[in-house]
Amino acid sequence: MSSEGGQGAWSAPHLDPELGAVLAALGGRAREPVTPQGLAELQRRDAAARPRPTLDELADGGRFEVTELSAPGNGDGGQVGLVGARPAGQGGPLPLLYYLHGGGMVMGNARSVLPRLLRDLALPLGLAVVSVEYRLAPGTRYPGAVEDCYAGLVRVAEQASALGLDAERIVVAGKSAGGGLAAALALLTRDRGGPVPAGQLLLSPMLDDRNDTVSGHQMAGHDTWDRTSNATAWQAVLGDRHGAADLPPYAAPARATELGGLPPAYLEAGSAETFRDETVAYADAIWRAGGEAELHVWPGAFHGFDTFAPQAAVSRDALDARTRWLRRILGR
Repeated sequence: MSSEGGQGAWSAPHLDPELGAVLAALGGRAREPVTPQGLAELQRRDAAARPRPTLDELADGGRFEVTELSAPGNGDGGQVGLVGARPAGQGGPLPLLYYLHGGGMVMGNARSVLPRLLRDLALPLGLAVVSVEYRLAPGTRYPGAVEDCYAGLVRVAEQASALGLDAERIVVAGKSAGGGLAAALALLTRDRGGPVPAGQLLLSPMLDDRNDTVSGHQMAGHDTWDRTSNATAWQAVLGDRHGAADLPPYAAPARATELGGLPPAYLEAGSAETFRDETVAYADAIWRAGGEAELHVWPGAFHGFDTFAPQAAVSRDALDARTRWLRRILGR
């Protein structure tokens, strides 16, 4: 469906009442659409305002053991920063959630996502978390971010024993842009013969640079991350390669034509979010290739719903579903 045909052709899906009330309190949307002209200012404000907890704050009075790691960059002499944390006093090698933060690949940091991951997943499941400080666009364009994520995964897998981790139970995970990067990382490590993840947890993943789905058109001007913001971010990441017919799947996983041989996947999106259709299509492509995927489309949920409204019933249901899937995958 072309953008011309899409404009005004569909109504936005209904919102869950609890989520709709939260969105209304935010003025109908969490932020104005991100435009190329406003991107630099948005990045400046995000860097200043987004939490970046210290290692002591992440340790939370001794509840968690926290460490900083690094991995060699992509041949340029740079280093990829990693922040690892695990519940204190846990014996034996722990499974690992290797996590890639969201923010459209233009915002965010590795530390801001850790407190919630530690509380919601690491403690109840007894797992470690490593969060990756990948480089952001447009300062670093594709393939910088995914190569950073790959370099960190290789280093963590190589040092798993010394770090008290189980290299056979690493789940690559991420939300939004991080979900897209996790999907790309699963493809990249498969094709390079790198570390084999036990699973991939893809939460509202940013998968398709073409930005032309029905859900994208439905949610234009409505979602917390809409088509305008999405186009701005993809342009920042890909530059002149944005929309190219020969774009590699490691840049935009929706471009992949061979999805066999991937680790089991968990995918979720909201029914009222921009990334709904590309998430559903990616799950379907995995099934068509004979792969394993669990798909959830949460009714009435917008992009980032569980961040804005963590106590809403649908947010709690989503966390329960992710937790059950992780427990099954890590128990194999």
